Amino acid sequence: LAQWLTHPSHPLTSRVTVNRYWQSYFGIGLVKTSEDLGSQGEPPSHPELLDWLAAEFMTTWNVKHLQRLIVTSATYRQVSRVMPALVARDPENRLLARGPRHRLPAEGIRDLALSVSGLLQHKIGGPSVSPYQPAGLWEELMARADGKNWTAQEYSQSHGADLYRRTMYTFWKRTCPPAQLATFDAPDRETCTVRRARTNTPLQALVLMNDPTYVEASRKFAERILVEGGSTPDERMTFAFRLAIARQPTPREQTVLRRVFEQQLARFKADPTSATKLLTVGESPWNEQLPAAELAAWSAVANVILNLDETVTKG
Repeated sequence: LAQWLTHPSHPLTSRVTVNRYWQSYFGIGLVKTSEDLGSQGEPPSHPELLDWLAAEFMTTWNVKHLQRLIVTSATYRQVSRVMPALVARDPENRLLARGPRHRLPAEGIRDLALSVSGLLQHKIGGPSVSPYQPAGLWEELMARADGKNWTAQEYSQSHGADLYRRTMYTFWKRTCPPAQLATFDAPDRETCTVRRARTNTPLQALVLMNDPTYVEASRKFAERILVEGGSTPDERMTFAFRLAIARQPTPREQTVLRRVFEQQLARFKADPTSATKLLTVGESPWNEQLPAAELAAWSAVANVILNLDETVTKG
């Protein structure tokens, strides 16, 4: 079977693989219906390019070589800025007149927040882990008719470093997928999903603002800002922007975030209890050598930065 799938006279395997990698980088495949490259699917936008990439891939079957070809191409390295004239002519960018721009997958958004905050664990392999989840979710959705719960429906949260492992290691219950990931269109895995939907809903912003994973990540991000980012608010904002979205903040963005910081600092100085409540979200300890009110205020600023469209968008 393996020899048949990779035989030079059977190019479908190579075409499907190339199209899938193209989709992962550009957000949409050369064949839009990546789950169906047959006669029932949509024809490729650039058939000669697909054929050439498939033939090139078949010479070595080297995935790294294929990805290097894509990411070093002039097409991929274009600016992703959306121009009104281009949107009018090609709203989906099927003609590739600009670089790719699309929201990160659910797993990527969580991993990005953990990475920026310094919480992400890089351990490879091992059993699945169970990060934060709304209390009682499994029990509520999977309760028995008699009002009792099956033992298997009791969620056992991980602790310590396991809370911050890459999302690919998250335990997945197909009948009740992780809520924060499902909000960002992660599939339930009951069926094979080749092409994920991308929605834009208020729930996604609420998850980024309130889920313990992102609140805790914001606090640890704020600790990095205070410890590594310099001594002035402007220096710290520049550090935060460069760390999260790899660019300098504009003067207007600095003005807005400085106002947010000042408002939150005044609030937390007037109400130290609320600062402590914010800083104790999550299992990781907060740096008690830093002033609580200032750390809480920078946590609010960090949360705003993690909520930016640029932060959760590729391109």
